[in-house]
Amino acid sequence: MQTLSTTSLQVRDNQLWILDQQALPQQKIWCPTPDVATLVGHIKALRVRGAPLIGLSASLLLALLAENGMPQARLADALEVLRASRPTAVNLMNNLDRMKLALAQENFVTALTFEALRLVEEDKALCNSIAEAGNALIKPGSRLLTHCNTGGLATAGVGTALGVIALAHQQGKVANIWVDETRPLLQGGRLTAWELGELGVPYQLICDSMAASLMAQQQVDAIWVGADRIAANGDVANKIGTYSLAVLAHYHGIPFYVAAPHTTLDRHCPNGAAIPIEQRDAREVTGVAGRFGDVQWAPDNARVYNPAFDVTPAALISGWVLDTGVVTPAQVAGGIFQPRV
Repeated sequence: MQTLSTTSLQVRDNQLWILDQQALPQQKIWCPTPDVATLVGHIKALRVRGAPLIGLSASLLLALLAENGMPQARLADALEVLRASRPTAVNLMNNLDRMKLALAQENFVTALTFEALRLVEEDKALCNSIAEAGNALIKPGSRLLTHCNTGGLATAGVGTALGVIALAHQQGKVANIWVDETRPLLQGGRLTAWELGELGVPYQLICDSMAASLMAQQQVDAIWVGADRIAANGDVANKIGTYSLAVLAHYHGIPFYVAAPHTTLDRHCPNGAAIPIEQRDAREVTGVAGRFGDVQWAPDNARVYNPAFDVTPAALISGWVLDTGVVTPAQVAGGIFQPRV
């Protein structure tokens, strides 16, 4: 396969390399990813994360395994193992559905490589289109709040919600970005803050529980988040804490936008209740681990509930900003996301 490089993925020496997002922002470590078990480990540990990026990493690995001689039957098994690695993010399933069609072709090695590279280029184009569509909604002098990480670290391109923000900043329309720290693993505090700093976008980091007071003080003009899955009725699964923001935005009369590629839409999922929600390790709540070592602050026998995502009902969303354009609540109510006949 040709050499390939994005913010978080590389293909070199005929091997996939993953930027370890657990080590950011203090260290930039590229992890070799030679097999399915290694990639599944990266996904579960959130070394590779972001719905688009997870799908792309799985697609590229399958293509590389095919080029390195893995038989067709074993590739089919590998594809299904990867499909089960992250239940909530539907981009993974959508990408693997396309790779499965390529795998069924007679010249499956060439077909898999072509499809994986095409998915990467498509994602870059999708991100640019989302940024253009969303930018039209941002007014000069905006103070925006964002949750989790939705930039180039999570995609092959400029990102989704953060791509919108970056373009608006380039056009001089951003006064300040409020960055939620975001559990699990403080992905807003570690990753979004780092990306905004690299882009020169003015930001302030806040604890998740501070957002309400900022809204009450009229310090937030709009909220921009990404999505891991959009159901056919417009309900959205995103990083835990997104639903809280949507409720707060509704109460305070603040626009709440979801930015995502059309590959995040699951027309066969009727509503948010049907979206599987990943439960994560209790140790992410009872303490913290990092380059400084491990610290536990909760009692050893503390029971923990630690969902990675929550579901925001469509009724709380002001607009779904896709690569195809901005979808309004009236369009969603009219069935635009429903299965096509």
